[in-house]
Amino acid sequence: MIKKIFWVLTGISLSIACTNLNDQIDFEVYETSANGNQLTKITNFSPLAETVKIEILPETKHQSIIGFGGSFTESSAYLLNKLSKKNRDSILEAYFGERGARYSLTRTHINSCDFSLGNYDYTNNQPDPKLSSFSIDEDRDDIIPMIKAAKAISKNGFKIISSPWTAPPWMKDNNDWVGGKLLPEYYGTWAMFFSKYLEAYQQEGTDIWAITVENEPLGNGNNWESMHYTPEEMVDFVNNHLGPTLDKTGQKVKILGYDQNRGEELEQWADVIYKDENTSRYFDGFAVHWYASTYDVFEKSLQHVHDLAPEKLLIQTEACVDSEIPHWKDDAWYWSKEATDWGWDWANEDQKYLHPKYVPVYRYARDIIGCLNNEVQGWVDWNLVLDKQGGPNWFKNWCVAPVIVDPDADEIYFTPLYFTLAHFSRFIKPEAVRIGFNNPEESLLVTALQNPDKSIVVVVLNMKSNTQNFELLLNNKSVQVQINGQAIQTIIIPAIN
Repeated sequence: MIKKIFWVLTGISLSIACTNLNDQIDFEVYETSANGNQLTKITNFSPLAETVKIEILPETKHQSIIGFGGSFTESSAYLLNKLSKKNRDSILEAYFGERGARYSLTRTHINSCDFSLGNYDYTNNQPDPKLSSFSIDEDRDDIIPMIKAAKAISKNGFKIISSPWTAPPWMKDNNDWVGGKLLPEYYGTWAMFFSKYLEAYQQEGTDIWAITVENEPLGNGNNWESMHYTPEEMVDFVNNHLGPTLDKTGQKVKILGYDQNRGEELEQWADVIYKDENTSRYFDGFAVHWYASTYDVFEKSLQHVHDLAPEKLLIQTEACVDSEIPHWKDDAWYWSKEATDWGWDWANEDQKYLHPKYVPVYRYARDIIGCLNNEVQGWVDWNLVLDKQGGPNWFKNWCVAPVIVDPDADEIYFTPLYFTLAHFSRFIKPEAVRIGFNNPEESLLVTALQNPDKSIVVVVLNMKSNTQNFELLLNNKSVQVQINGQAIQTIIIPAIN
């Protein structure tokens, strides 16, 4: 499988005649489609009839890109350790290698989360206000070796965001892993906990680029590890404890607030945290998730946050096809309309329209495109690897991952979601800038970016069943392309002098 992946990611560039017959423009086209393409390089197009004309506007500049990637969870790292070295290396190469997806932005968890083998924290849940027992030994068996192995493969490295699902229960008002709030007398202790975590990882040779204050501070229905904040409480904790503590200990790390779903609640939190320079002074940006709907991008709420603080970060830190057991070696399922998310069963009647049965590939591609087109600077998937059950997960909260493995048989399956994410992560470089475009065709979803080397990357999603023709108009030249039905394409145009 890996040999096939690497073969389709290599090859010669393509030259196609432009509208001006005296000019030619070199470009490359890669496609993943329901008909079997997997990041396949397209080198032959049929003669074009009527085409959609999409104008690319490189002079119109928007946000700078941080990166794309997935998450190092204990579950994923544990599964890697159960595979042969050959398959472990193949997965990490496919995610982080130059011939693979080139992930540049990742996430991991502080203490345990639902995708851990059980509940744990770095004080062994023993009251210890001075944190003299603090140790990240729990991470040394699985997570840290996985991160180090990925770093050894990655040519340009990647950034890591770390998020706690909960403080140790002894710091909380309900003395439980699930729900409850941080007791005020432990605000300082919990802030120092972050500092010790950052220092411990630095000693392991791994710098953490950013932390989120709390994963899903509104809670998760009292299902797995969680801890609740109001926006005012988060401002208090960050500005009076976390920020000053990190300043004092010299920890240079980005602090991201919120870290939950898009929608009205995101806007409400942004109004509080970005109220003025005093409330926002330690916050470097916002983290968001997609679980309010895996169909609706919530453009209004994303734009609201950006408009309040355009100089600050806006990162999508978690997404997955959840409440599903993965379909094993069945690419057609990932292109089908039968997939659901949690809201299909659980959402209130007035919210069910946000959770329709929907194609997993479309969920990912259209959400990434929608996020990019609404000022989001990074997009991070959830688990890098899961098993055929969609775990391991101590709460049995099964999910889908781009790579599924059968550790007993030592087999791996790269789902279409892997190739979908690679359409963005492989070709859009950190510090790329999103640029403008005019697209008259609603059935083609488009985003366009310019890499630091001035090459142009255009990603196009065709959710219709039929082939569509389109032209990219750039600097009085055009690139003529066909996209298969049910397909995603990435077009790369080198810098034009």
